[in-house]
Amino acid sequence: MSDQVYIFDTTLRDGEQSPGATMNTREKIAMARQLEKLGVNIIEAGFPAASQGDFDAVSQIAKAVGDIQVAGLCRALIPDIDRAYEAVKHAKNPRIHTFIATSDIHMKHKFNKEPAQILEMAKKAVRHAVSLTPNVEFSAEDASRSRWDFLAEIVEAVIDEGATTINIPDTVGYAQPDEFGKLIEFLLKTVPNSHKAVFSVHCHNDLGLATANTLAAIKAGARQAEVTLSGIGERAGNAALEEVIMGLHTRKDYYDIETSIVTEQLFPSCRRLASTIGQPIPPYKAIVGANAFAHESGIHQDGMLKNRQTYEIMTPESIGKKGTSIVLGKHSGRNALGSKLREMGYELNEEQIADVFAAIKTLADKKEHIFDEDVEALVLEEAYRIHDLYRVKDLSVFSGTSGVSPHAAIVLEDYSKDKENPVEIREVGFGEGPINAVFATINKLVGREPKLELYSVNAVTGGADAQGAVMVHIIDDGVKSIGRGSDEDIVVASAKAYINAINRVERMKQEKQDA
Repeated sequence: MSDQVYIFDTTLRDGEQSPGATMNTREKIAMARQLEKLGVNIIEAGFPAASQGDFDAVSQIAKAVGDIQVAGLCRALIPDIDRAYEAVKHAKNPRIHTFIATSDIHMKHKFNKEPAQILEMAKKAVRHAVSLTPNVEFSAEDASRSRWDFLAEIVEAVIDEGATTINIPDTVGYAQPDEFGKLIEFLLKTVPNSHKAVFSVHCHNDLGLATANTLAAIKAGARQAEVTLSGIGERAGNAALEEVIMGLHTRKDYYDIETSIVTEQLFPSCRRLASTIGQPIPPYKAIVGANAFAHESGIHQDGMLKNRQTYEIMTPESIGKKGTSIVLGKHSGRNALGSKLREMGYELNEEQIADVFAAIKTLADKKEHIFDEDVEALVLEEAYRIHDLYRVKDLSVFSGTSGVSPHAAIVLEDYSKDKENPVEIREVGFGEGPINAVFATINKLVGREPKLELYSVNAVTGGADAQGAVMVHIIDDGVKSIGRGSDEDIVVASAKAYINAINRVERMKQEKQDA
């Protein structure tokens, strides 16, 4: 009989900490619901003590999902633990996830404490967490570089205090698969009360071994895997959920492991994340990349025509990849759109559907074919964006080789004083190019001079009439913000993204004042 491995998804916590992956609360809730549909067992929704925004997002996710467990991360500090519980207590199945470093290098240089002191901090933290909820996870940060005897001692102690899940992280991606598997075997055999807890692993990808280490640990007896969609996360990222799952699924003969994951939701989930954070899935990405099921070599093509299994060890259909279908256009009705959105995993209210419907009608007048990716881009543009303080109403740009400097004329709707009755503000500005002129003009209109840290453009779909998706990173008065915009005109998409980033800055500053 197969064992079950629990899937602990930390896309909304560790994943969101990676550069460019910031999400607002609406987007996080939408992703949490998609993770629930995917079948993950635990969602780590955030680090509630980190900020008021993180606390609010975790709290709202806890309220929005069903029976799935919702975890909040916290340091081994009483105030952090209390803050985490306040956020996750609204979930039907709340979990407190507390951690402290156990490697000599961390204990000495980060904490300046002796192992005995770290041990007492861990015991005290778990004891307090258990007083709030019986569902407590303890992580030994940098476990893969810790002394095995001390690791076994602290694991035994926190299980005695009531921890029901023990996480052994490869925090800096240092471990090798064989030795990491042996570490898990050692702990399971050496710790006398190991049978009272589920052992988990959280592997980083600094050496490109996160998935391999995770699978090695599962083979050795770990029964929880901490993963993220597409492997996003700190530095080089985490073990990719879809890689771990399809490793277990495709090699069932080797692992004999079950999970609760609906594999047909893997590609839709990764595509949803890519659209949300404005970072396309790399074409060579394992499992979900555009080339993962592409065959160009004549030898491969010949083999595929004779038997798909010659060069495909899994099918596109098994991960929910069915190819883009053209189903919407200028003559489509709202019911068709609603059905399509539900098929794609979006649960929108009538007002949001109306907004997306209007945007699709506008796009259909300019673009012959509306693809699924176009629909997703418009959902993010219209349904999940935060309330705008400013919105682009009109835009014209001049650029060429005539000797006249590139310039932009922009009309914005200003909602900052009245959310129902915006004031039109207009300005003309010059720049070194059309995009620079647009950004400079917007700066004059809103009275700000943010620093542009990143500007990226991607095509939403193929073809000459593809929408452009623009992402910008700005920093203003120490506040970092990401903005996204999509339009068939890349200059307009750039203006939308820049305004979106400025709106987010204003929102974050307001939240800080309110807090």
